[in-house]
Amino acid sequence: MTENVIINESGKTESRLWHNSKKVILALQHLIAMFGATVLVPMLTGFNPSVALFSAGLGTLIFHLCTKGKVPVFLGSSFAFIPVILTVKEIYNGDLAYAQGGMVVAGLIYVILSFLIKKIGVERIQKYLAPQVIGPMIIVIGMNLIPVAFGNARENFLLAGITLGTALLVNFKGKGIFKQLSILIAVTVGYLISLKMGVADTSIIKDTALFAIPTFRFPKFDIGAITIIAPVVLAVFMEHLGDITTNGQVVGKNFIEDPGLNRTLLGDGLATTLAALIGGPANTTYGENTGVLAITKNYDPSILRLAAIFAVMLGFVSKIGVFLSTIPTPVMGGISLMLFSMISLIGVKTIKTNNVEFNWKNIIVMGTIIILGLGSGIVEGKLGITIGIPVTKTVTISGLSFAAIVGIALNAILNRR
Repeated sequence: MTENVIINESGKTESRLWHNSKKVILALQHLIAMFGATVLVPMLTGFNPSVALFSAGLGTLIFHLCTKGKVPVFLGSSFAFIPVILTVKEIYNGDLAYAQGGMVVAGLIYVILSFLIKKIGVERIQKYLAPQVIGPMIIVIGMNLIPVAFGNARENFLLAGITLGTALLVNFKGKGIFKQLSILIAVTVGYLISLKMGVADTSIIKDTALFAIPTFRFPKFDIGAITIIAPVVLAVFMEHLGDITTNGQVVGKNFIEDPGLNRTLLGDGLATTLAALIGGPANTTYGENTGVLAITKNYDPSILRLAAIFAVMLGFVSKIGVFLSTIPTPVMGGISLMLFSMISLIGVKTIKTNNVEFNWKNIIVMGTIIILGLGSGIVEGKLGITIGIPVTKTVTISGLSFAAIVGIALNAILNRR
């Protein structure tokens, strides 16, 4: 075999040039999937979007290094920290450096947790993560994200519908690389139509400099800010567990066992600490990119690393970042409806493929997780655990985190064996 021909992941031969070109295109698809949410968090909190992109890319590379390059995950800005960041911002007269200090500590708590789990042993933790617990958790992850996608789509249902319809058409009727690029194709079609409709505003692209150095900033540490932000780790730990499990179910591997939950936590913690040290928001594993994996069926982790390199570069190439930001919200809403629905379907598949017995015990466990996981939104987040901390602030653990804690405990009690 010549140097210019290789065997791809399907066991077929193809030219090295085409193989590498395909990886670049797939990486760009992942970049588009994560872009909207990653820049939305800094826009809502006041952090610099370019720093957020840079830290997301660098954090993803650190995560892959910690997990031996085995887990096809992309890390982006975490929504879970938004309420406490805004609280600290208000208390400290708009100085986000104090919020950075709190997130540095939160990331270090993740690192400490990773060492504790390594000492305890992943096997002891895994026995509590039965399919009747994991399946509903994955369903809740997807279902909780769907209203966000719908909220974006409702701004222009016609544009969102065209984007979603294109993605579904290509995904079901396309073949080979064409099928794997269904998301990129759909977003391109949606964007071109939005230009015709006058929905996309490209005027800001001309006025933006091609290159710009992100505004990095060091953190400040204060016990008050730390006690407000650090307890969020209690909530995001369960989200991390759900995301890594979901990713493993998509790929068909047990990442909790190999490379290990301790390594994924270590990567997530170091990524968050690094982001906070340079002026970015906390990082977390992204369901959007897991949805891309489920649709494309291409699970090569190196593609995610390539997307991470692009994100780092994007932090300095401001014109491209601005161009991506001109993609209308309804276009991203339409494609997100597909991505998030796929996640929920993976949860259903997890229950089915593991032949979960539908006896009264498992039904109670699964029903409890789904009701608590989705019900907290109905009662405006009041369904959960409220923990009091200093400076008269509280942290509420609700949604998936609360549902997962109750579900794991309930399953351990009902299914003692």
